[in-house]
Amino acid sequence: MFISATGYYIPENRVHNDYFLAINGLKDEWIFQRTGISTRSKASDEDTMDVMCLKAVNDALPKLPYDIKEVDLIIFASYSPSDTVGTTAHVIQRQFGIEHAKAFLISSACSSAINAMEIIQSFFSSGLASKALLISADRNSTYSNETDPAAGHLWGDAAAALFFSKEPSRADDPEVVKILTQGLGHIGKGPAAVTLQPKDKGIQMPEGRDVFIHACNYIAWNTEKILEDSGYRLSDLSYFIGHQANMRILTHVIKELGLSEEKMLSNIRELGNTGSVSSVLVFAQNFDLFKPQDLVCLSVFGGGYSAGSCLIKF
Repeated sequence: MFISATGYYIPENRVHNDYFLAINGLKDEWIFQRTGISTRSKASDEDTMDVMCLKAVNDALPKLPYDIKEVDLIIFASYSPSDTVGTTAHVIQRQFGIEHAKAFLISSACSSAINAMEIIQSFFSSGLASKALLISADRNSTYSNETDPAAGHLWGDAAAALFFSKEPSRADDPEVVKILTQGLGHIGKGPAAVTLQPKDKGIQMPEGRDVFIHACNYIAWNTEKILEDSGYRLSDLSYFIGHQANMRILTHVIKELGLSEEKMLSNIRELGNTGSVSSVLVFAQNFDLFKPQDLVCLSVFGGGYSAGSCLIKF
């Protein structure tokens, strides 16, 4: 399958590390040293989940080579939906008059967007769809507890939109070469490591060390495997985009893979951990950077646990 257009929306507001000293006692230097985060994006009251996603789609529309009404599959990928009945996928369908599309929400923690891409690929392969819209977003500020010294300082808000087609719409449309995902609820602390209980506790990460260890292992392993399975070597990789959870994870991964820092793309220093949208957001932000023959790998790890990677050829 092929990527037709990308768009994104990032709230303007930034919350600096200094903010947390009075909230949970953490200093700027302490946070940055352990996470690589200096600021994080935070949605305003007007930036609801639906509004952020609508703005991301609108950002992609000028680059879309066909009418949005031709889309026949809409997937909203998120672990922090504002509504689980009238989902953002259906809001987008209604707003843009996409009458002939299947529309639904999927959630698998921070691998949600990669899992959604795999679902789109399956719909294309089975003939059930030919043009798809993936909307991925998390509004972490809705559920984060800023007083929590373990995880309250990590989270950012953002949205991205990616259009896909079964066949290329233009000669230079980048191709999704391969997608690889895993459900990993059986390893480590599994579902107990990161939780989001909207009614009671919000986002919590009681097993941060366990998350760190498995994230490092699976992000690196999936990057190597998807390249090998696709007939490439690590030296063929033009850019690596990891899940933007922690800069220490990312630097550990590229060191283990033997990749130069110049090949790693990241936004975590400014935006924090934007959740399931983070890797596709980095991809959309840097879309104009990529040139013909570039090979880009997205590799993610999420709570639950779950993991996945995606290889894209320009």
